[in-house]
Amino acid sequence: MSEAVDWQVAVRRAGSLARPGPRGSRAELRALITVLRTAAREAPRHVGAITGLHAAAEAAARVPVYVVDRPRWAEANVEMFAHLTDGLLPGTTRPGAARIAGEEMGVVLSLLSTKVLGQFDPFTAEAPGRLLLVAPNVLHIERELDLDAMDFRMWVCLHEQTHAVQFAAAPWLADHLRSRMRSVVDEVADSDDALARIARAARAVVETLGSLRGEPRPHEMGGALVEAFLDEEERAAMGEVVAVMSLLEGHADVVMDEVGPARLPSVRRIRASFEKRRDGTSAPDVLLRRLLGMDAKVAQYRNGARFVRDVVARVGHDGLNAVWTGAEHLPSAAEIAEPDAWVRRVHG
Repeated sequence: MSEAVDWQVAVRRAGSLARPGPRGSRAELRALITVLRTAAREAPRHVGAITGLHAAAEAAARVPVYVVDRPRWAEANVEMFAHLTDGLLPGTTRPGAARIAGEEMGVVLSLLSTKVLGQFDPFTAEAPGRLLLVAPNVLHIERELDLDAMDFRMWVCLHEQTHAVQFAAAPWLADHLRSRMRSVVDEVADSDDALARIARAARAVVETLGSLRGEPRPHEMGGALVEAFLDEEERAAMGEVVAVMSLLEGHADVVMDEVGPARLPSVRRIRASFEKRRDGTSAPDVLLRRLLGMDAKVAQYRNGARFVRDVVARVGHDGLNAVWTGAEHLPSAAEIAEPDAWVRRVHG
């Protein structure tokens, strides 16, 4: 019996399909790498000043930083998935099944590798996590949107290093999320209706194609393909994971904007340009986002940011920081939509 996924096949396929990204002179690319590394080291100090999480910011400043290309980002995510699902996915005796699964994962990661600017990975075996900055994507976006390069690179690092600060402030959080996600995967892996789920996935592709003329369903938490594999109970469990992810993403979005024009003179222009780009309007882009859950990712940023801003307006960043003290203080899916309910429950 072999593993459910051939991870090396996933790495090779993603690497072979990932487009290299924009070209630049050797001096320009060397400067890009240097600026990103410098910004990544400086960003936690700004995050600490805004949030009051000074000790966590000092810890985040020591997190390993890797400036990578698209294939290396995909490889790092294969490593993360393998680590998260270790001993969880059932093996297979079907000839070629693990290779096919690896091929499929590689294709998806090659597509996503062109979209991601940076990623803090708290699940790696490399404690206390690692920060990945995808250099070609940063360069592509700043050129496409005609942004101030120094400001934009810091802005990206502020978002990702806010995640590093979050996990440093809540050392229990990575294990909490890991156990919740593994629980959902375990339920799916043990289910006996695999064929029915595959049929739902096929219908989801057709429905997504038909929905391009309209808006995604408001209850969507993941992509159409992800939801197709989850039953009602599993979706409820995933909903609580999504609530935490919404908090993390929204908190990072708020912090990166609160640094303000004194440090980042073009921050408002960056935000306006970036929000417009996030909405992507071409049919292939919309299809990809809906199938893979990127629409839901944008919703996480916006719903989480709304929650964070409302809570900070009521109890300040010090009051919001209660979320990092224990799992019982994390907002539920319902509380993300109603910040007052979280404030009442946690602060009375």
